[in-house]
Amino acid sequence: MIDHPPSILIVDDDEDICENMADIFTDLGFDIDVAHEGRTALELVRGRPYDVVLLDLKMPGMDGLSLYREIKKVQAGTVAFLLTAYAGGSTAGEALAAGASQVLAKPVDLPLLLRLIDEALDRPLVLVVDDDDDLCLNLWDLLREQGYRVCIAHDGRQAVERLRTSTRVVLIDLNLPDRDGADVCRQVRESNPASQVVLITGHRAELEPKIERLQAEGFDAICYKPFDLPELLGTLERLAQP
Repeated sequence: MIDHPPSILIVDDDEDICENMADIFTDLGFDIDVAHEGRTALELVRGRPYDVVLLDLKMPGMDGLSLYREIKKVQAGTVAFLLTAYAGGSTAGEALAAGASQVLAKPVDLPLLLRLIDEALDRPLVLVVDDDDDLCLNLWDLLREQGYRVCIAHDGRQAVERLRTSTRVVLIDLNLPDRDGADVCRQVRESNPASQVVLITGHRAELEPKIERLQAEGFDAICYKPFDLPELLGTLERLAQP
């Protein structure tokens, strides 16, 4: 479970629904923000991390599915629940295929939603730091299927911005575009000593001396590209244990 009050962004063009849900979640100890349309929601997402977003599927302008796709580009580790009064159709399937956690019917069954939120936040959070977009997306899909929440950063600056105190495991490429991956590893370890750090690289022979130095500093594991997937998943399973 995360070690700060869980943050939730509620997005719905029905102001009464937003107010009622915000009151309920605030009383339960959640940190709540509200938006009534997609543009405002995206501004909020770009300004701070959210653990969960609750998105109305049908809204004027940007619908909930389109909004989630934009949120995923900014904060891939945010868990999304889409809420809809319109049962059936292909949109729910599209939302799940895009990575949303659940599509729930309105009026919302609050005990069910709370249980699903608790279950989602209990999943270990993994931060993948690599400038290869395709690799990050593939890992996002793979690790999500294995029950992880996955956040993505493409350089050292993003890694530091997106690191949360609840991040269980950080996968860091040693060749990043803006700074030495080894320095990012050290910064992650200093800012969040509880995180388990896995070094990743496709340049095994070239970086062997650096890898040996980092391992001597106490970093937790190294995985080489192209990944041996059973080895990678086994390493994550071992390090993600509380």
